[in-house]
Amino acid sequence: MSKDKTSGGTIAQNRKARHDFFIEDKVEAGLVLQGWEVKAIRAGKMTISESYVIFRDNEAFLFNAQITPLWSASTHIDPEATRTRKLLMSRRQIDKLMSAVNQKGYTCVPLASFWKGQYVKCEIALVKGKALHDKRATEKDRDWNREKQRVFRKSH
Repeated sequence: MSKDKTSGGTIAQNRKARHDFFIEDKVEAGLVLQGWEVKAIRAGKMTISESYVIFRDNEAFLFNAQITPLWSASTHIDPEATRTRKLLMSRRQIDKLMSAVNQKGYTCVPLASFWKGQYVKCEIALVKGKALHDKRATEKDRDWNREKQRVFRKSH
């Protein structure tokens, strides 16, 4: 029995968010998709680097996530690549995120999208923006750790 290639794999990551923001809290959310979108995601045509989460009418939506349509899979409809997609979370999770965004000044961005069984999930994070000196400090720490690993490997 062969393993299904769509189970558990990462579809898209938002590396820019990890660089630009301090990550406070993470939540897993389902994604409401159309058929042509699922086929395009299986082909690796999803980008979430410029996307973010908005809240309307006590619901969460993924805004500006790009799924490039496969023309072979979407011939009978007019696909919209950057349409707003609904996120599926519990009421408690939505209320918690909404209150943090509205009252404490946080932002909500997707960090990654991945397969969980046959469903497409999105990892949503509550984040605060980094100042330029914070980004420099993070980069400096990363470079120092890399240099430490090189020295350690050479000595052994």
